[in-house]
Parts: sequence; structure tokens; C-alpha cells
Amino acid sequence: MEKKDIKKIVLAYSGGLDTSIIIPWLKENYNDPEIIAVSGNVGQGDELEGLEEKAIKTGASKLIVADLVDEMVDDIIIPALKMGAKYETYLLGTAFARPVIGKKLAEIALAEGADAIAHGATGKGNDQVRFELAIKRFAPDMKIIAPWREWDIKSRDEEIDYAEAHNVPLKISRETNYSKDKNLWHLSHEGLDLEDPANEPQYEKEGFLEMGVSPIQAPDEPTYISIDFEAGAPVAFNGEKMKASKIIEKLNEVGGANGIGIIDIVENRLVGMKDRGVYETPGGTILYKAHEQLEMLTVDKEVLHEKEKLAVDYADLIYNGKWYTPLQEALTAFANEANKYVTGTVKLKLYKGNIIPAGTTSPYSLYSENLVTFGESDYDQKQAEGFINLWGLPTKVQALREQGRL
Repeated sequence: MEKKDIKKIVLAYSGGLDTSIIIPWLKENYNDPEIIAVSGNVGQGDELEGLEEKAIKTGASKLIVADLVDEMVDDIIIPALKMGAKYETYLLGTAFARPVIGKKLAEIALAEGADAIAHGATGKGNDQVRFELAIKRFAPDMKIIAPWREWDIKSRDEEIDYAEAHNVPLKISRETNYSKDKNLWHLSHEGLDLEDPANEPQYEKEGFLEMGVSPIQAPDEPTYISIDFEAGAPVAFNGEKMKASKIIEKLNEVGGANGIGIIDIVENRLVGMKDRGVYETPGGTILYKAHEQLEMLTVDKEVLHEKEKLAVDYADLIYNGKWYTPLQEALTAFANEANKYVTGTVKLKLYKGNIIPAGTTSPYSLYSENLVTFGESDYDQKQAEGFINLWGLPTKVQALREQGRL
């Protein structure tokens, strides 16, 4: 489709630097099309405030805000939690949100009769892949516009120059111009001084961390919490039943206050380059730890070890934007089956960035104090001799061969 023939574009709109300048850029470079801004509410909180006014002032015809929090949590985060999926210690915060946003963009574009979908992901990153694979799944014939792969702008400084020249209001300055992504699960920080791995992140600097404080600034007294699970999914916080997204909110509050879930990593992007980022994931870090504690009691060795192997593939799948695939469905089915007995209560002690187990109970526990005790038990230790003889038979035969005694 020629640029002049594109009359209506749906834009993935966050109100950040990239998407703010994309609206006037599209109007200048695509024959003044109608721009429908779409924001996915994935729990970014006050970032949505004033967004409609800003989008319209910048040139959009309207803003559609889609509430995607529970879909992201229930359909993607909870299965990943059950699998224990981590990408190189990264808890997949940005990757969790992109599939549901991409799907909603496709649905809205089809409903609005749009000619194209645009997004602000750069040509260097992972999000371009995540957005576009979701769009291809639900609107396979839709044209996709990625301005970062077209325009002459080469840096975030040049983006700010463009914004100032076009009277686009910004909430950032050149000095605080970190690239950030926020949702219910996490907040990422990239760019500026973080681009050099030799630089220590300024955790104690006011305004750097947003979801909590550094461990140094956390309270000197520990905080005790409890989380209840049913079949691997969280169902209660401190004994109070609530939906999973609300539990994550509560854990973000208490985790952030205790300096939990801050990591500094250099990760391997899908496009082939390494990238340094600081991630805040207070509630998610606590939830993963609690789930792991309960699995120790309730999941048998072979299933647990197999799940740990598959978790790497599952994390890769999510990170690489392949959520809406048959492989995801198959692996999710395994995760659900493996978690059918992961029910119980986990108590944790939070202290200055640490998550300390404080007791776990389950009606489906495989742990038997009677079997494992150092005291008197019903277990017949004599049985171990025959087991060892059979288990070690290949080793013995190999030794006999080497000694010429077979």
C-alpha cells in the first residue's frame, strides 16, 4: 500500500517520547491520515493520566484505553509463574505485556477499518518482534508501520529536538531521559549512564527507583507476609482472598518498601546484541520465590526437573514474542498439569532486599517427616543395600572389564 493511500492508522500509544512524536511524524509523512491512539492499560498507573488530552493535542482523533491488566496476569503471567520461566534471571516484565497489547491493537484496527498499525519500538529491540508477531496472528494482512525503521531520527536527543520543534509536551528532560517501560509486573530502566556496564546504578538517588527503595534504604525490621496458592495460582495475600492482579499490587507495595526485586543485568536481545538494563520487579520476585517454596513440598522430582528444563524454552518463547503459538499452548498445558497439587500457604520474611522462607504448608505435601527423620522411623535402612548394588551394577561391570575379570 502506498503512503498516500493510507487514510487511517492505529497507533500503539504510551504518551512517552517515541509515541508522542510519532503522531505528528505520521501526519507529515503519510499524507495527513487519521491517527487513532490506543493505550493498553497493563498496570502502569499514573502514566495514563492526561493521556487523552495529550494525544488529541498532538494530532490524534481519539484515544482508546483498553484494560488489559487481568488478561495479562491470568493468561500470561500465571502460566509463566507455574512454569518458573525466567530469561537469564529477567522475570520477563516487558515481554509479558506485549502479546496482549499487540492482540488488542489488531482487534481495534480491524473494528475501526484502519489501513495500518504503527508502533514506537526501535529496530534494535525485542518489542518490534513481539508487537508484530501478535498483530500477524490476529490481523495477518494488516500493514505495519515502524517509524524507527523509516525516519532519519537517530537518537533520543534528536527525538527531543523534534518534539520541541513540533510543540509536543514531554514529561522528561535530557538529563532524566532514561528509556523506561512500566506495567503492573515491573519497571525497566535503560540508556544514559546505564549504557556503560562499568557504571554503578544510582539506586539511592531520588527519583531513580520508582516501585520501591534500595535495600540500603529499606527498614531495619523484617516484614512477614503469607501467600496462599491453589493449583499453582496465587489466591490470597495475608489470608485475604483476592484476584491475582490485586495480590501483585499488594506484593509490589510491601516488596518495594523492603528493597526487593532490583536486578542489574546485561541480557542477550533477540536481535543479537547485548543490552544493559536495571529492572524493578518487587511483587513478581516475591511471587516466584513463594511458588518455588511450595513446589519443593508438592511436586515430585521427575516432574519438577522436567519443568525446570522446559522453563528455559518457555521463557525464550515469551521473550521472543511467540506467545500465540501451538508450542505455547502445549507447554502451558504441561505447566498446568504439573501444578495441580501446588496448593498451600507460604510464609516469607522480607528484609533489606532478601526474601527469607519462614514456613510452608500444603495438604498435598510429599514431605514425610517420618521417612526423613534422624530419629526412629518406619523406613528400613537395610533396603538401601540392594538398591545400591543394582544402581551401581554398570559401574562395577565396567571396573571388572578394565581388570580383565569378566
